Amino acid sequence: MARTWHDVPLTGGPVEFRGALDARRTEHGVLPLRLPGWTRAQYPDAFVRGVAEMPAGVRLAFATRARTLELEVHTTVWRFEGEPDAVPPGVFEVYADGEPAGRTAVPACTVWWLTGPRASPRVVPGPAATVRFTLPPGTEQVELWLPQQTPTELVALRADAEVTAPAPDGRRRWVHHGSSISHCLGADGPTGTWPAVAALRGGVDGVNLSLAGNAMLDPFVARVIRDAPADLISLKAGINIVGRAAFRLRTFGPAVHGFLDTVREGHSDTPLLVISPVTAPALEETPGPAGADGDGMLTALGDPADVAEGALTLGVVREELARIVAERRAHDPRLHYLDGRELFGPADVADLPDGLHPNAAATRRMGERFAVLAFGPDGIFG
Repeated sequence: MARTWHDVPLTGGPVEFRGALDARRTEHGVLPLRLPGWTRAQYPDAFVRGVAEMPAGVRLAFATRARTLELEVHTTVWRFEGEPDAVPPGVFEVYADGEPAGRTAVPACTVWWLTGPRASPRVVPGPAATVRFTLPPGTEQVELWLPQQTPTELVALRADAEVTAPAPDGRRRWVHHGSSISHCLGADGPTGTWPAVAALRGGVDGVNLSLAGNAMLDPFVARVIRDAPADLISLKAGINIVGRAAFRLRTFGPAVHGFLDTVREGHSDTPLLVISPVTAPALEETPGPAGADGDGMLTALGDPADVAEGALTLGVVREELARIVAERRAHDPRLHYLDGRELFGPADVADLPDGLHPNAAATRRMGERFAVLAFGPDGIFG
């Protein structure tokens, strides 16, 4: 019997974009966005735009009895000259009724060749491609996870049975913002990022607003969180700020206060967790900016003597964040602090292949630890 395909509208129909706050029509299709379109005017460079368009934590949710799905996509894969595998294209993953049901490699459609994250790319355009998924018999609820490190324009969705709207998601919504440590470009799949691992284990609806290389306490991010529906909020800050020498002690504290104040304008009593940096040995006691040695390992280029004049190290950032949260808790008891080393600490450094980014196994371990610390019976979020 010939297969009957059903064309499924990607907007204005049964498909729900979870983990995304917006979507934009493009030349090729629809681009799910984690940050609303209005923020683009405030991005300082193309690097921010690029990582903001990576769909970390974004998935397509719908209901179907189909056995086969086809998703036509146009991806933009990042490759660095001389190190083409630095950002792997990643995989798509499909969950059927809450259980993993398959994964498939991301095709390289358009390729951005870069000499550095803030360099103008050499663009090699390519055609759209189709990825296919086979669902188990009896499937009803589907979540199709997009790759966390590859901007993905959705061209078309087809199924061999009718597709309808997903069941309402009654889980608490957790909104998280962090750096590449939370964006997890090197995780082994979109559900292998530590925020995704934690959300799945904790039974919450995760929204990952992390921006690799760009967790800078940007006011536009604070306003996005302020305006987004959220039952739980977390902010992981410090590593990019130290690594780029972006603040001194004088300016860091007020920036943290300003970010928290803005979030509280829209979420006055929502549980809000501030997470300090995980371990990165080179920057623990030496200020940034950060560099890399000949083996690609993280190095600190600052002078420890400058700490007395306000230069920031990871140790200083942890002390300052703990102090700010402790002081604010006097009038904001639903504000909490977590030392990032409880997620990835000195005992874990063997899993830092570049001295900065936890490997895939450690990334999953971070999610497991956070699930206990935040969502467990005695956890911060309960």
